[in-house]
Amino acid sequence: MTALIKLSRIIDAINERVGKIAAWAIVVAILVSAINAIIRRFFGVSSNAWLELQWYLFGAVFMLCAAWTLIANEHIRIDIVSSRLSKRGRDWIDILGHVFFLFPFVALMLWLSAPYFEKSYASGEVSSNAGGLLIWPAKGLILLGFISLFFQWMSELIKRIAIMQGRMEDAHDHSGHAATAEAEAARLMSGIAAETEPPGHSSR
Repeated sequence: MTALIKLSRIIDAINERVGKIAAWAIVVAILVSAINAIIRRFFGVSSNAWLELQWYLFGAVFMLCAAWTLIANEHIRIDIVSSRLSKRGRDWIDILGHVFFLFPFVALMLWLSAPYFEKSYASGEVSSNAGGLLIWPAKGLILLGFISLFFQWMSELIKRIAIMQGRMEDAHDHSGHAATAEAEAARLMSGIAAETEPPGHSSR
């Protein structure tokens, strides 16, 4: 199990680094969009390549940051049930979710996206729009994103089992996002009540 935990840490480190680098594509996309808008406004010139580049950059962020999102435990989850369970119950839900939902989805997408990319690359597929970009790099991002998500699935499963065995601490140990939101709401309400309380009034 020790070797698997080390493997998990390596996968986490790689995917986190890739995600942080890919996140900068948002800044590049904003710059491309601004430059394209300025050129079109003042010079009356535009290009499909600029528009498609923005799509590619946003696609890169979406695909290459998915694994990083999983590491940070920031993926969307429904805490209506899990927030009321014990820590061990939530761990079991995570394991079952990874095995029976995340893995089949990632495996299916890998099976579909590999030939999808290979055919596009072999044919040198280009956008059908005038002045458009090559298509195969964008399809390659889809494959690369699901490859990184597959390895992150493996890492998350290793970590969850290790946590349940007491071999490592849970870095995201909390009672669920819903409980956190309820605590924050209660704090804000108490602050509002204190501000609106008439001078000299005592809560006792």
